[in-house]
Amino acid sequence: MPRRWSKSRFHRRPDRRATLVPPELLSFLGYLSSERGLARNTIEAYRRDLTDLIGWLNPPNGPCRASKLEEATAQHFRDYLQNQTRRNQSTKTVARRLAAIRVFLKYLEVMGQDKQHILQQLERPKPERDLPNILNTEQVARLIQAPDPSDTKFYHRDVAILELLYAAGLRASELCQLSVRDVNLEVAAVRVLGKGSKERIVPIGQACVRAIREYLRTGRPRLLQTPSQNGKKDPERLFLSRSGHPLDRVSLWLLILRYAKKIQLLNEVSPHVLRHCFASHLLSGGADLRIVQELLGHADVSTTQIYTHVDTGRLKKVHRQFHPRA
Repeated sequence: MPRRWSKSRFHRRPDRRATLVPPELLSFLGYLSSERGLARNTIEAYRRDLTDLIGWLNPPNGPCRASKLEEATAQHFRDYLQNQTRRNQSTKTVARRLAAIRVFLKYLEVMGQDKQHILQQLERPKPERDLPNILNTEQVARLIQAPDPSDTKFYHRDVAILELLYAAGLRASELCQLSVRDVNLEVAAVRVLGKGSKERIVPIGQACVRAIREYLRTGRPRLLQTPSQNGKKDPERLFLSRSGHPLDRVSLWLLILRYAKKIQLLNEVSPHVLRHCFASHLLSGGADLRIVQELLGHADVSTTQIYTHVDTGRLKKVHRQFHPRA
């Protein structure tokens, strides 16, 4: 008998979006959470993509193509992906939706249904590889210096956030989930729980250590003392909002954007841009690609290789230095 998975982990916390989950996806999403250990944001992306597919298969004002997702054929899936292309969806989006379909079909196989004949007919399009948006070292320094020292409540927190994003190359969600005990200032390292609950240890520089130490000494105690209107504070979370509650990804994104505008950076800056800068500047300085892969928490080195295309100047320098006929 195929094993059934509990859905309790997916519904562990009340979430308004849970009411939008089609019934045929509930077990699948519970499986992704409990058995695959995928991050909540990844599970939400699968939910969005497959819900869009279900809407196309069984539109409210049109002919039904398949009443249930598990009854869809390979031709249905191909027609859906072609429809996505006709709607001018990017190759990256189509590839992501195909990946969601393939994961769902593999789940059905685990549950005892033979879907190999469909999986073999679904080709993977090669996704577009956009070069990441990168700031130079001078722009990063200006961004870190952007917080106002006269802002006694948020100055130390914001400097610590900017220093840590650049020093460790963290994703926004990784930084927001950090607890105080995840940071070891004595050895200058931070413990990060990345995608798929994979843990990694990332070293940080002395500038970052000083910024976090000052935040823990002065900035964080002030935020913890802020009167709470609703909700329960989390005394373990490292970075706190103005209300004393854990900082969320939206607030972090707005914080970075505000300081980027303050120093008049024309290109859009987000927490992920500082992650790009972390990787690109390490490789520019001569760091090994595999080491950068480990620091970023990439499962596949091909994901990290995109940063080798950013710094063409260094590549030319290496070519001139080592090629016999350069």
